[in-house]
Amino acid sequence: MIWSSPVQQSSITHLATLPQMHLAFTVDLEGTVKVWNCQDQDALATFPVSQACFSLEVCLTKDGPFLMVGNSEGDIYTLTVPELRGVSKVHAFKYTVDLLHCSPDKKWVFASGTHQNILPRVFFTECLLKPSEGKSPLSLSIPFSSCCRACWAPRRTSRITLMYRRGSSKKTGFTTFDLMTERTGGRTVIQAHQVATFLLPVHMESPIWMGASDGNMIVFESGPYLFLFTISGHQLQRFEDHQRTIGNLWAVRMRLLPPPRSLLCL
Repeated sequence: MIWSSPVQQSSITHLATLPQMHLAFTVDLEGTVKVWNCQDQDALATFPVSQACFSLEVCLTKDGPFLMVGNSEGDIYTLTVPELRGVSKVHAFKYTVDLLHCSPDKKWVFASGTHQNILPRVFFTECLLKPSEGKSPLSLSIPFSSCCRACWAPRRTSRITLMYRRGSSKKTGFTTFDLMTERTGGRTVIQAHQVATFLLPVHMESPIWMGASDGNMIVFESGPYLFLFTISGHQLQRFEDHQRTIGNLWAVRMRLLPPPRSLLCL
């Protein structure tokens, strides 16, 4: 063991890391956010959110690192790193913020909840980092409800693919959008253009995890199998290296790592 934090009074529910600065971020059941340098016993800073938190995202921008926290009240907090000073607070939804993802170029922040009545929102990151008093941050609601996962394309930084479940049978589908900003009537607006969508076959076990590569391919698990599909729904490959259900999947740049055996390079 290299390092361990002291035992916390409340259970840790979420963890995020910033390897470039050797920092780890935690949030507990009471909504207390902490940052650790993975050397000392005491946290470098703390920030009380007060409500339960369901998402953490570290965003390393040209202006420095920031931490974003989504809570059960539908709020998104943006905090400085490592001081954890509040930069902005946005009320995004009426329900829990379950998903927070910065785009690879840090231009966009995707936020959503898994509640069926929530429409995902994409924020212009700069508006969260440099809020204007009295103005709402530039954002767009994507007209696609029941989102349960989302993944940015590493090589096409304004392309995002959503996984969703709908209907009484909870059919799983994937839909892909390209984002852009436009000047209209003297103001900047965000546009989202749907480029592809498809539903999985009804006999396929619904996946829980997903990843993306060049913007035209996605990967997901289904039971013990790992599938590679195009964003239009064409199956490219099925990997059968696991005997039991795949419990997690990580997308690391160009590599997909379904634990513990298979390695797929895209």
